[in-house]
Amino acid sequence: MKILLRLFASIHALIAVLFAVASLLIVVIAARTGWEALAGGLNAAAAQGIIEAIGLIAVAVVALQIAQTIVEEEVIREVQVSAPTRVRRYLSRFLVVIVIALAVEGLVATFKALHDDPSQLASVAAFLVSVGVLLAGWGVFIRLNTSAEKLEPEAMAEAKSEDKKLE
Repeated sequence: MKILLRLFASIHALIAVLFAVASLLIVVIAARTGWEALAGGLNAAAAQGIIEAIGLIAVAVVALQIAQTIVEEEVIREVQVSAPTRVRRYLSRFLVVIVIALAVEGLVATFKALHDDPSQLASVAAFLVSVGVLLAGWGVFIRLNTSAEKLEPEAMAEAKSEDKKLE
């Protein structure tokens, strides 16, 4: 069984490396997009290009954060996601970066719609509302999960002790 768990940890490590590489490639693309936007001069088109580059950087941050989470949770800690404490912490790490990235993308989409096609503003608003719903759902999940954690204080203590592996 230990060999199988090591195999899974190795696969997780490979996936994390791929996420990190993808993040770096997206940063390079964002830098090129920003540079090309500035090459045309300091005008509204350049602002659009810079805003697009910001959206790409937000996606790169999400990819890098996912890589870090996978490494910390699956490779270093080698934890099994089962206890309410572990589930809350694991999902929260993913959701915080995803919600932030989606909100930034919504901001980028808003600027694009305002300048390129105002008829798209309703779609952008629906997107931003869905980001708010995701954030609210995450808050409800945390609230309900915190109640479950009170039933298992030893799981919380164990999760906190696993944090020492990262120091």
